[in-house]
Amino acid sequence: MKNQPKAKHPPIEKRPVDAQLDEYASFHTNPTNRVINYICIPLVTFGILAFVWSIPFPKLEFLGKNQTFINWASFVVAFTLYYYLRLSPMLSYIMLFFLGVFSYIIVSLEQHLVLAQIGLLLFVIGNLGQLIGYKKEGRKPAFAQDFKFMLIGPMWLFSLILKKFKIRY
Repeated sequence: MKNQPKAKHPPIEKRPVDAQLDEYASFHTNPTNRVINYICIPLVTFGILAFVWSIPFPKLEFLGKNQTFINWASFVVAFTLYYYLRLSPMLSYIMLFFLGVFSYIIVSLEQHLVLAQIGLLLFVIGNLGQLIGYKKEGRKPAFAQDFKFMLIGPMWLFSLILKKFKIRY
C-alpha cells in the first residue's frame, strides 16, 4: 500500500481567452517591446476606430438626430465587443467603456478636424512603433496573425492590469 500511484488529475484545459492572450504575450517578452506596445496598441485601436468612423454612411431618415452615432464604426464596435464577450465578459465590459471613451473623443474631433487623416496617421504611427518593437523582440507574427492580434492587443493590455490587481477575467 505504501507504493500506490497517486491518482492523476486530468490536465486542466486553458480557457480560449487565456490561450489567445498567451499567444499574444509570446510575441511580447522583451521589456522594450512591451513598453512600445503599451503606447502603440491604444494608438492603433483609436486610429482604426477614427478612420472607420469617417467612412461615409448612408443617411437613414428613421434615425433622425441619432444618425451621428450609427455608422460603419458601430458595426466594428459591435463585432469587436461580441468577440470579446465570447472570450471574457469582464474584458468585454472594460473594452465597452474604453471604446465609448474613444467614440466620445472621435465625436468631439469630428467637428473640428479631418478625422480620416488623423485616424490613418495614428494607425500608421502605432503600427510603425509595433514594427520597431517586433524588431527588438526578434520575431514578428505572421501576416494573418496581425489581424487577430489587433483584436487581442487591447484585451492583453487590460488583462495585465487586471492581473496586477488580482481580478479574475
